[in-house]
This record gives sequence, structure tokens and C-alpha cells, in this order.
Amino acid sequence: MKVTDAVQKRRILSLEILPPDRGQEIDEIFSTIDELMRFSPAFINITRHASETSYIEFDDRIIKVPNVKKPGTVGVSAAIKNRYNVDVVPHVLCMGMNKFEIEDMLIDLKYLNIENVFVIRGEIENKREIDPEKDNYHHANELVEQISNMNKGVYIYPVNNPKPTNFCIGVAGYPEKHYEALNFEEDMKNLKKKVDAGANYIITQMFFDFYVYKNFVEKARDYGINIPIIPGIKPIVQTKSMLKIPSTFFINIPNDLVVAMQEARTPKEEFEVGTKYMAKLVKELFDYGAPGIHVFTMGKGKSTKALLERIF
Repeated sequence: MKVTDAVQKRRILSLEILPPDRGQEIDEIFSTIDELMRFSPAFINITRHASETSYIEFDDRIIKVPNVKKPGTVGVSAAIKNRYNVDVVPHVLCMGMNKFEIEDMLIDLKYLNIENVFVIRGEIENKREIDPEKDNYHHANELVEQISNMNKGVYIYPVNNPKPTNFCIGVAGYPEKHYEALNFEEDMKNLKKKVDAGANYIITQMFFDFYVYKNFVEKARDYGINIPIIPGIKPIVQTKSMLKIPSTFFINIPNDLVVAMQEARTPKEEFEVGTKYMAKLVKELFDYGAPGIHVFTMGKGKSTKALLERIF
């Protein structure tokens, strides 16, 4: 089922997981999902990481190669879809593949009967190393347009009697603005470009203040963005993890959460405080009319399970 169809029928739960590190097994992912399937997620998102530059030394030479730390997005998507009979949403990145390689990946997803994709630019390891070739995308709206064209039967490669794809396209929204945007207004204009290019729904970056989401939705509607906006939620159950979030994701942590977590005397109290805070936030989102929640599990099932037990 497409994301846009699901949100019209019920309030959805979407989970996001990471593929295993290169050379590892998928069993740990299955263990996490096994614990969460009783909450009936409508979708499971599988991230994709942009390649980083690595140097591999051989006896006679050293070569520079792209290295994806967590490969296997398509394979993991197929494995989860087959094992759990649940709809999956693989991430598709601008970084790391040219538009012809992306087209091949999308064809693979079509053959697997995967209807939903989530499009992001991907983090840039080194801006000086961005490939200037015209066959590479530097902005998510360009990739959204490519997928939208494939939905109309327009492929990049010359094709005889092309059959259209049928992807429902998701894009990222940043309630506190993307860290590279000059200001909130410019970031909203960039989001509108993605919607105008053919995006069908939005999943937000994580946030911890209900009014941040409310303001973002209202501002988006003012810009004529009328597609579903699904709030992204990250369970937060450790002070040390909380301290890393602002510098990693460029977002704000509300003072009441900071104080409550710092006053917790044991890890167990931290876990309880964080879970209680996030459950309250989700209730506010549901009362406001959010179409569901998207939980960034980061591959950790315990904190997600504790949160969902309080919600559903």
C-alpha cells in the first residue's frame, strides 16, 4: 500500500531501521523488528548511506574507492517485505550514484513490487569532492523529478514502449530548518521545490517540541504544501545520547527535557523520564491531527518498544 493511501485510512506507525555494517548479518535487524511487529507498523523504512572515500592498499598499489559502510538497502528491503509481509520504504540518495545507476536501482524496486521510496540528498563527505558531472544530482528535488518522470513512463535511457513505474515519493522536511539553509524561509522554498517536482508525502527530521512541528506544518500550508507531513520521532532515554543530538542533527532540545534528564539519578530513571516525555509529545501530535508517527529506531528496539507500549 502507498503511504498516501494508508494515512487516509488510519493513523500510521512507520519505523526506520539501518542496514547492517558491511560484512555483518541481518539477524540483529530481524530481532529488533520481531519485538516491534505487534504494534502493526504500516511501513518499515530502510536507510541508505552515501559512500565515503576509502583507500585500499594492495601489495603493488593503493587505490581510492567509494565505500558504503552499510550497503544492502534493496536487499534488506526485500528480506523484510518477504519475512514480515509489511510494506517497506527504501531510501534513495542523490549521493553515491549517478542518475543512470539510480534508474537501475528503481527498476529493481519496481520488480520487487515496492511502491514507496524516500528521497534525500545524502550527507556530503567533502564538498570539494562533489562530482560536477551532469549525470549526478546535487539536490533532492532533481531526483524526485526523475522518479516522477518514471511514473509517467519517461526513462533516462532510451526505451521502446516504456511502462510507467508507480512510486509514492517521500521527502524530508526540517522543522528547525536544514543546517545548510540560510534561514527557515529559504528552507521552506527548497521543500516546495521537492513537492512541485512530484513528492507525495513528507517525513520530518526529529524534533522534541510539539510547537516546532505545529509551526512547521502551518508554515508549509502557507506555502501551498498540502501533502501529508508525518512527524519524525526519536526515543531519547539516555542523557549521554541527548547531549550528542544538537551537534549531530542541528536541532534544539527543550529545557524541560534537559532538566528532567539531568535530574534523573540512575539509568533506569533516565529511561523512564525520556520515555514519558516522548509519549506526551506523541499524544500532543495525535491530538493535533498528525497522520501518524515515524520512529527513528537506530536499530535499537528496547526504547522504541517502551515508547510504543505507552502509545498504542
